[in-house]
Amino acid sequence: MWQSESLSPRALRTVIRQQKGGIRNTSGIAAGYQQANVVILHKSLADDFEAFCGANNSPLPLLYRSQCGEWSCPPLATGSDIRDDCPEYCVFENGVLVKKVPSLSSYTPQLQDMVTFYLGCSFGFEKALKAAGVPVRNVEQGKNVSMYKTTVPCNKAGRFYCPMVVSMRPVPQHKLETATQCTHAIPLAHGGPVHIGDPKLVGIHDLSQPDYGDPVEVCPGDVPVFWACGVTGVEAVQSCKSSLAFTHSPGCMFLTDQKAETVSPVALEPAECPLTFCISQNPQHYSMASKRAVQQIQAIEELVVEDPGARGIRALFVQDELLKACLSLSHSSSVLITTGLPTHYMHNPPEETDGPPGAIAMAAMLQALGKEVVIVADERALAMNRHIIRDAVEKGVIKTAVPVISFQSKGPESALHFLCRDGDPTKPRFDHLVAIERSGRAADGNYYNMRGINIKHLVDPIDDLFTTASVIPGITTTGIGDGGNELGMGKVQAAVKAHMPNGSLIACNVAADFAITTGVSNWGGYAVACALYVLNLCPIHRRYLQRGLGLPPTPEQQSIWTACLPTVTKEEDVLRILVKYGIRSGKTANLGLEVDGLTFHPYHSDMVRRLRDLTL
Repeated sequence: MWQSESLSPRALRTVIRQQKGGIRNTSGIAAGYQQANVVILHKSLADDFEAFCGANNSPLPLLYRSQCGEWSCPPLATGSDIRDDCPEYCVFENGVLVKKVPSLSSYTPQLQDMVTFYLGCSFGFEKALKAAGVPVRNVEQGKNVSMYKTTVPCNKAGRFYCPMVVSMRPVPQHKLETATQCTHAIPLAHGGPVHIGDPKLVGIHDLSQPDYGDPVEVCPGDVPVFWACGVTGVEAVQSCKSSLAFTHSPGCMFLTDQKAETVSPVALEPAECPLTFCISQNPQHYSMASKRAVQQIQAIEELVVEDPGARGIRALFVQDELLKACLSLSHSSSVLITTGLPTHYMHNPPEETDGPPGAIAMAAMLQALGKEVVIVADERALAMNRHIIRDAVEKGVIKTAVPVISFQSKGPESALHFLCRDGDPTKPRFDHLVAIERSGRAADGNYYNMRGINIKHLVDPIDDLFTTASVIPGITTTGIGDGGNELGMGKVQAAVKAHMPNGSLIACNVAADFAITTGVSNWGGYAVACALYVLNLCPIHRRYLQRGLGLPPTPEQQSIWTACLPTVTKEEDVLRILVKYGIRSGKTANLGLEVDGLTFHPYHSDMVRRLRDLTL
């Protein structure tokens, strides 16, 4: 009885070729060696398929393209013969799988006019996972890996187009970072994960029903982790409907003689090491960024929590809320922003200059990143906010006008119908809500300014949107505040009550998923814009955001994003617009270039410059 663990890949190919040993699939054998997916096409399709691999190199990392009619694979394996060296092959006619066979020798005449593509396989990184202490459940359970078709479209090239296929390995939650770092270092075995968390987010509805391979049991505490899969090539072959084509049978790979870690070694610099963060539990969703980007955003977060007004804001601070909120915003497609704290109840309008500038700064960057953005404001201030946005567009502060709408509660289902199409919680209109310096409902149902004055008569119940969003899967919320009475700051309610003046009375009772604490709320808006910029220039985050597909940002894209960052000139222009409409400084009620009692020069202008320096 032979032991696969003790045999070299060449010896294992001999066993396979002789059809001995009952090798059903190659999962868990030839550990540490690169395995290869195989696609064999007529020579007339070869250039198109090579272009398709280049456009989708995470699922289809090209190891070798053969010459026409070449059976061997000299760079990858000695003495190989692709007609017999996989345990099983698929035969396709006009894009339809007609049979599976143990050998292609009977097709030798047709193969004379065909080209073989050898593509990287995730089996190649399984030894690295095990060596790092990450259990490989499919190997433990003696099963082929689970593979699924997703709703993620590959980039089209010539006659080839198809959805991406992914493989899934359950990973213990505390080992996620180890798993991502191990696999990122081996890009020709597909590299790092393209999705971590709820399979429905990539169109997979039942993990127990894989499209290819075997169902692998997810153990308690495991998180589903998905890697791009070379079986995408099988889907591509079906899409082109060639009169005759061959592939390996999924899981029945070609074994190369090359160590996986030497095929495409990537020495990750410590600063480029991927870090993993949970950004949602409903649905479960993780995101990634490089250590460099994370540290840059942490520095931005530390900067904006400075407290020039000596209000004791640091007591409310929770680290990495800016990072997690911006990771979530980066994955979003439609964002609802709200602002407005009518602290000056004796003036008309009662609003303050803190909030709108930060909201506009966030909206500008979100628009540049391709997100749909809507602002919801109090009905009584609707016209004024629309005029502010119009003037901001005219001044070039923001490129495109943001729709400004209102929300009125007309019953218990009002918020649900506002947030979701037809009131259906499976069809949310927005996937992220952001409140910045927005009046927040206290425990007694009233709304208070920092002096403890009830301003409920000036505030629409936009809090209802946040409380309703908390039970709708797929909607995440962020609150930005500088005192604890703002919408979303209910997440740090205990700290507000303990440390802020009038805290027991004014503390907002409505929590957001993420609560960003800043010295001035506008600074939080600027920080979000800067952090989004950093994330979208981070190669680790961009790759994960695009599911391993797509290209790095073009110089033109980066130029557009840079132009949307806050500048001293733009922020001064916004303040002038607010003063034009009679909006006053929060602490002093001065009608001038001042926010929270701090003049724009030097306080706020200096903050904008320092943020840009950290970001750029």
